[in-house]
Amino acid sequence: MLFKPSQLAIATHCALFLSVLPTTHANAESSPQSPNHNASMERMIITGSRSAERIDEVPSSVTLIDQQTLAQDMLITTELQNLLAFRVPGLAPSTGTSSNSGQNLRGRAALVMIDGVPQSTPLRNGQLGISSIDAGAIERIEVIKGATSIYGNGASGGIINYITKRASKDKVRINVGVSSKFSAVKLQDSAGYRVDTSIDGTIDDFSYVFSAITEKTGLERDAEGDVIGLVYGLSETKSNNYFTKLGYQLDDDKSIQLTYNYYEAQQDADLIDVIGSVNSGEKTYAIENTSGIVKPGVPQGPRGNHNLMLKYVDQEIFTNTQLTVDGYLQKIENMFFFSTALANPSEGYEGGQSIIKSEKKGLRINFASQIDWDNIESTVIYGIDALEDVSSQPLEDGRIWVPEMDMRNLAAYLQTKFVVADDWVFKAGIRQDSVDLSVEDYQTLKLCSTASTCSVPFDVTGGELNYDSTTYNVGLRYNMNALFSPFISFSQGADISDIGRLLRSATVNDIALIRTEASIVDNYEVGFSGQVGDVNYEIAAYRSESELGTSNTFDATTGVYLPVRAPQKIWGYEAQLDYRVQDNLSTGLSYSWIEGKDTENDTYLDGSTISAPKFTAYVNWQPVEDANVGINYMYVGDRKRFEQVNGQYVGSQGPIEHYNVVNLASSYQINNWQLSLGVENLLNEDYFSARSQAYTYGGYNTKSLGTTINVGVKTSF
Repeated sequence: MLFKPSQLAIATHCALFLSVLPTTHANAESSPQSPNHNASMERMIITGSRSAERIDEVPSSVTLIDQQTLAQDMLITTELQNLLAFRVPGLAPSTGTSSNSGQNLRGRAALVMIDGVPQSTPLRNGQLGISSIDAGAIERIEVIKGATSIYGNGASGGIINYITKRASKDKVRINVGVSSKFSAVKLQDSAGYRVDTSIDGTIDDFSYVFSAITEKTGLERDAEGDVIGLVYGLSETKSNNYFTKLGYQLDDDKSIQLTYNYYEAQQDADLIDVIGSVNSGEKTYAIENTSGIVKPGVPQGPRGNHNLMLKYVDQEIFTNTQLTVDGYLQKIENMFFFSTALANPSEGYEGGQSIIKSEKKGLRINFASQIDWDNIESTVIYGIDALEDVSSQPLEDGRIWVPEMDMRNLAAYLQTKFVVADDWVFKAGIRQDSVDLSVEDYQTLKLCSTASTCSVPFDVTGGELNYDSTTYNVGLRYNMNALFSPFISFSQGADISDIGRLLRSATVNDIALIRTEASIVDNYEVGFSGQVGDVNYEIAAYRSESELGTSNTFDATTGVYLPVRAPQKIWGYEAQLDYRVQDNLSTGLSYSWIEGKDTENDTYLDGSTISAPKFTAYVNWQPVEDANVGINYMYVGDRKRFEQVNGQYVGSQGPIEHYNVVNLASSYQINNWQLSLGVENLLNEDYFSARSQAYTYGGYNTKSLGTTINVGVKTSF
């Protein structure tokens, strides 16, 4: 049985609630398929409430990366980590690798989604979710900041939702793009290629999108020309993304849509690392494997991530109410790098390679109703979420590190919005979650940092863990005038993420004795936005608190980092400004600052949670009608909160020194052809990323990409 009687009770209560709701008429703007949708999309979001709404009716910080901005940034790089780091205030700087470990959103984990389908693996968070689709399949990106339970577990820091491409209104449109990326510091073996093809269109009531993208990177080199290290490395990685979206308009109100996306990206490089460390000051870099010994392990990276979603929309299921039903299936396999930390010499293992496996099945039923009074417009969104997530983390050699976890989640939610006299926007919502998590009996893995320093394996009795949580949100925005629009909000998120990490580090013989309690995150935000002439701005301050967090402590006896559950407080502020200087010239800047503490011990949170201050700026210039030039700039500041322990920095407590990065994007249009030149790290800054400086673990202190050229040509017909 997929769900227990206690969970079915939630569905029953929700059904009763639906039956007594008044019948009303849905606003056209609340419909993802409405005729006005295309014209208004640039100022609309769908992620925050599951129904399209205007940004000026959202009482919290939102970042949108539209299609034009995304396309321009992709002339520089297609790495989503890098694109988001430059464009999203509050998101930590890019790690420069395939892993987004340490790239948090406001100090907490972000739930990454594709069209609302979760890509993160919260039960065993390998922190690879940001790179779960090729940027070429994305039309726009919506980022909602702050804890939210609107989509369930794993969104304690907010949501990053990739909205995939839609079909054009033409019967047939074909797009072809070819590009090559290579190092300007040392060309040798650095050249790669990318081929991006798609065909889409609309024929009567049928729409379609087919996309195939292949990319192969050469050797990625730092500012000194050395090959960047292999831990989550990107050198000699081959990726494929196949995307299909089919839609059919059944009648004026009803439509159905089928979406499938497949993504893989594996590094297969005959290289070995020369290991340095934060404490020695020596970087980790890779060299050709000339030892004659076959390198252990198999290629790392996503081995084949599948996402299938079927969506049905009825604009008026009953009077003034829209119904959206979507079901989805997802299968993820993320292979990690070979690590000697997974050694067990007594059993013949010199190391190991883990793989996170996750399969999700979900069904979502969402209603959106509108009720209008004299000078009040109200929207009520309500529905049911059902999800089964089966995740584990075995080793490639057959050993079990994290046992299979079977989570069944049933939730009911209600979200309301009231717009009074076109000026006051009040939002309030509630979500009730019932979660059952089953784990079979298992034994923790014996791991050895040296032949004589090993962890002690435990036989752990499995069982079932149950979580019931109720979370709330409330917010108020006053659109007083164009110059000044203040907002304030409170939101909660229920987070049981990374149970797998707790299970694999168990030091007791029963999962009931492991501190696996869910964490409720309280998020407070206050801010204001406005427009003064051609200047748009937003300033926000926030604070989030949780009774339980997850951090690490080093056990010198076993050489293993153990999780610590302790109360956390995180606070910070963000500011963003955009200025349209002339019709052909625009500029902007942003600043993010964040800090956090373990309030039980009054100690600062480390670099795996809190990022260094970040400043970004951009300039876009169109010197002539068919040419465009863009410059992006990022400054990452200092953060030095920790002292050495016995003469060494430990864990994620390395000091962060500031650095600067400048990127260039340029293009020229000749009829249907676009010629492009992008330059990443234009000034060849020689630097370690913030994460490479903070993480003291062996092999993580790699330098970032040196000056890299990306040249390409695209056509559409």
